[in-house]
Amino acid sequence: MNKEHPIQKLVEPIIENMGYEVVRITTIGKQNPTLQIMIERKDRKDITVDDCASVSRVVSEILDEKDPIDGEYSLEVSSPGLDRPLTKREHFERFSGYEAKIETFAEVGGRKRFRGRIIGVDNKNQILFEMDGETYEIPFDNISKAKLVLTDELLNSYMEEKPEIEC
Repeated sequence: MNKEHPIQKLVEPIIENMGYEVVRITTIGKQNPTLQIMIERKDRKDITVDDCASVSRVVSEILDEKDPIDGEYSLEVSSPGLDRPLTKREHFERFSGYEAKIETFAEVGGRKRFRGRIIGVDNKNQILFEMDGETYEIPFDNISKAKLVLTDELLNSYMEEKPEIEC
């Protein structure tokens, strides 16, 4: 799917050994760029500020030592949020049944943009996606960008998993 970021191989194994999954690594902006690393806990508990800070410290040390990025940049470590990017096949399996937006490199069924419901993933590595009453088979490697859509259904399922949260 997404092209791997140049530092991914350097930092991902270390982040995973700390108990986190790397959701996405991307660079935002040309002038004063920000290296953004989205993480989630492997145990699926909510990400805390302390989680982000500890990953940020470790990644900063690695980047300072190896110096793989030219010029100045800012480092941002964050949670993917509820309307999170979908970057791995497992994300589509995990969020099957939820609404998402998908953009593709090449047309599928005459289109490159989709907004609908994830049905699942088949054994041919295709994302099964329902939109406007039609089912599309979107090859995972053809997806340029995908993310969950923040809906009442998604928010309610999150709140059901987190009954200790009080508003």
